[in-house]
Amino acid sequence: MEEFIVTPYEVKGEVDYEALIEKFGTSRITEELIGRIKKHTKDIHFMLRRKIFYSHRDLDWILDEYEKGNAFYLYTGRGPSGPVHLGHLMPWIFTKWLQDKFKVKLIFQMTDDEKFLFKHDLTLDQTNRYAYENALDVIALGFDKDKTEIIVDTEYIHNLYRIALMVAKKINFSLVKAVFGFNQSTNVGLLFFTSMQSAPAFLESYRKKKKVPCLIPCAIDQDPHFRITRDVAPSLGFPKPALIHCKFFPSLAGADKMSASVPSSSIYTTDTVEVARKKVMNAFTGGKPTVKEQREEGGNPRICAVFNYLAYFFEEDDKKLLEREKMCLAGELLCGECKNYLADKIARFLEDHQKKREKAKNVLEEFIVRDCDSK
Repeated sequence: MEEFIVTPYEVKGEVDYEALIEKFGTSRITEELIGRIKKHTKDIHFMLRRKIFYSHRDLDWILDEYEKGNAFYLYTGRGPSGPVHLGHLMPWIFTKWLQDKFKVKLIFQMTDDEKFLFKHDLTLDQTNRYAYENALDVIALGFDKDKTEIIVDTEYIHNLYRIALMVAKKINFSLVKAVFGFNQSTNVGLLFFTSMQSAPAFLESYRKKKKVPCLIPCAIDQDPHFRITRDVAPSLGFPKPALIHCKFFPSLAGADKMSASVPSSSIYTTDTVEVARKKVMNAFTGGKPTVKEQREEGGNPRICAVFNYLAYFFEEDDKKLLEREKMCLAGELLCGECKNYLADKIARFLEDHQKKREKAKNVLEEFIVRDCDSK
């Protein structure tokens, strides 16, 4: 297989997720571990059943602590550099399931500072504005208002900065250079940023002045940040945060990861139904060039963006998904039929989400937590 790259700042090539476990030194989520989760949740989210969330660090420890009566909190986030697409929603939907099942608090970090530092074409005002726009999508998913705090880095900086300084003092340049591939032209803000992303993993412990377990659901590309976070935790007197990693949401273009830089490869929560349907109808499939060949030889759902959209997001019923896979392989299902099926599901989702997103404007301030002047 061709060499691939996975860092928080670049994902390139066809990702070998099993190889990534070995490369990053994480652990596979086993059936035994899923069984332990089910004891508390009573059912298992399809993203766990299908190994979309497939890797972890210390998830077993989190369950140990929970079973002792030491409730954990959840921490995840978003780098606000533009509109939200379905790939961003995927881990948030799973995070909401965890919140609902374990009845725990969530800290959601909006890293407007990071995106300002990383995206040369964005001003700090723009990334801050995107943070508020993206927060509407978070709220629209139905997170518990009484158990959810959305923090925007530049507006919750008093507490975050104090923790980030403690983290930064434990990290040297050679480490971040080795982990992230930074070079002499990397701006110093990015060199510091891992310290900011670490801070929410310790925030509850810092505020409550006792060790509070933290679980971070995130895409696997964010793991390098938190490897450093975990390395410095003991020396600061904080517990190491646990992680549960998901794979990347597929691209409509057939590449491994949806890309915000290629709008046609992604469906955004602000897309109209017509725009979304057009993107689906132009999606890459595993079908044959002609109907005759498709009927005779069948398609290849493994490489099909349409099938993968169903598997990762829009078809929760395992039996229905398996039936579609069998029909595709047998040539009984044509690509146009499958595209229409997906487009209808996406249309219903967008219509519902956009209504909830509009209503979220009325409660936005109830979710945002600040410790300094916002403007």
